[in-house]
Amino acid sequence: MKTYRYSLLLATALLPVAAAFAQPNSGKPNAAGGYTVYSGAFEGGKQGKGVYSFHFDPATGTFGTATLAAETDSPEFLALDQTHRFLYVANYINNYLGERAGSISSYAIDAATGDLKFLNRISSRGAGPAHIAVDHTNKVLLVANYQGGSVVSYPINPDGSVGESVSFYQHGAGSVASTDRRSGPRTHEMAVSPDNRFVLVPDLGLDRVMSYRLDPAKTALAPNDPQFVTLKPGSGPRHIVFHPNGRFAYSVNETSSSVTGFAYDAQRGILTMIETLPAIPEDFTAFNQGAEIAMDPAGKFLYASNRGHDSIAVFAIDAAKGMLKPLERVVTGGKTPRYITFDPTGRYMLVAHQNSDNVVLFRFDNRTGHLTPTGASVSLPSPACLVFIEAGK
Repeated sequence: MKTYRYSLLLATALLPVAAAFAQPNSGKPNAAGGYTVYSGAFEGGKQGKGVYSFHFDPATGTFGTATLAAETDSPEFLALDQTHRFLYVANYINNYLGERAGSISSYAIDAATGDLKFLNRISSRGAGPAHIAVDHTNKVLLVANYQGGSVVSYPINPDGSVGESVSFYQHGAGSVASTDRRSGPRTHEMAVSPDNRFVLVPDLGLDRVMSYRLDPAKTALAPNDPQFVTLKPGSGPRHIVFHPNGRFAYSVNETSSSVTGFAYDAQRGILTMIETLPAIPEDFTAFNQGAEIAMDPAGKFLYASNRGHDSIAVFAIDAAKGMLKPLERVVTGGKTPRYITFDPTGRYMLVAHQNSDNVVLFRFDNRTGHLTPTGASVSLPSPACLVFIEAGK
């Protein structure tokens, strides 16, 4: 098999990590211009106290100091509403062996300062909520309970708070190859389709991507028909991303450290597998898990992060056929890159490392897809998710 070009970006590996984390109320993270970035924290992190925020200036490619924006327990994943007036937090508050129900917290965002005002907190109706999303109409909040193996829909009230749940679906046992903590249903994401008619739900434990119909008027979900596509046993689909042309989607698979491409039928909301490619070298035998998947704004390149190999696999996308071409793997300059995302300008990629407690900045080349380390980083506890709002509006 062809050997991929492997980029040894040693400059990022030597990026400094601050000796101590920022303390609450140590100064506003947002300044005039640029973006305020909010970070969720991995539930296993021991030093974090809640949601942190920091300023990012794309004009200079620099970060401000991270500060505590809201004290809350285990804010593993974050979601903004479409107007960026409200922030929603999945409070994982769970361990892999426990059955404690998680919760969802809502906050109003002060547009001028980036400060967060607590609105309400409500049960997620399942153990370990790992992902939340807001539909495109700002009417529905969607929750995937990883440990509980369930999906839930909630209405979003006019003041941004979250109402009582409307839909609840518990995934069944299915066919599971794994016998460890991933056995049984493990829902990991709520991915809203571009037309807001469907929600795709990767279930890591069942090796399936489920499909639900979405009714924003009723803030309700209903199982689609057919309801799922099944991946190869032991794949462990974790997160999924739609192509801008609406014809394809791609999942990062945690257990098999791979990426799967699908053809997407937008009228019916169903997936058909195209291919699966490895995200790590064939000769890498140490522990690794696939983590996050991202696509550049133009839909030319696909990126999948690897926890263990501590790299990002880069692929070129054939927009006509949906096929992937492996380009390279980029060393991320930290430990356990749990989350990767493009900044709102599309010029940079931010990589959040849960075990080295830092976010590292890469410059994106929109002609080649290559990622180049800028040398900029910001320290904060166990970052697990990043969302952006314009600073100081």
